[in-house]
Amino acid sequence: MRRRQALRAGTPAVLLALAAGLVAACSSAVQVTPAARADTAACAKVARHWPQRVGHLERTKTTSDSPTVAAWGDPAVIARCGVTSPGPTTEQCITVNGVDWVAHRLSDGVRFVSFGRDPAVEVLVPHDYAPEPLLLPAFAQAAKQVPQGQRHCTASG
Repeated sequence: MRRRQALRAGTPAVLLALAAGLVAACSSAVQVTPAARADTAACAKVARHWPQRVGHLERTKTTSDSPTVAAWGDPAVIARCGVTSPGPTTEQCITVNGVDWVAHRLSDGVRFVSFGRDPAVEVLVPHDYAPEPLLLPAFAQAAKQVPQGQRHCTASG
């Protein structure tokens, strides 16, 4: 009889622990919306080449079921395919592993968009991983699935 009472007394605690675990698991998915042109054949190719790891960061779940978005770590590095390719710009343009990227500083990190490729790949890197461009090599294989157009980074951006 004592054993049953112990199990009954422990049951609410076990249920509470399970519920807390489920809430934590649900809230750990990174909120991401697919880009406007995510449904292109080029983005389907990109999605097959997302890296498993970005630096030391493991891939994590997103709220989207689209393979054209992906996330790694906490805070999350987020990648999406299907954003609008940038036109001529005065923002910083860098080349990393054969891929040109336009960098735009945000209040909480840097937004990189592949340059000269349409549709473009977007990578959002939080300040926690500064210097942010050091994570871009992980995305070269994916970004190269979209052919390079005529636009390239130049010395002036």
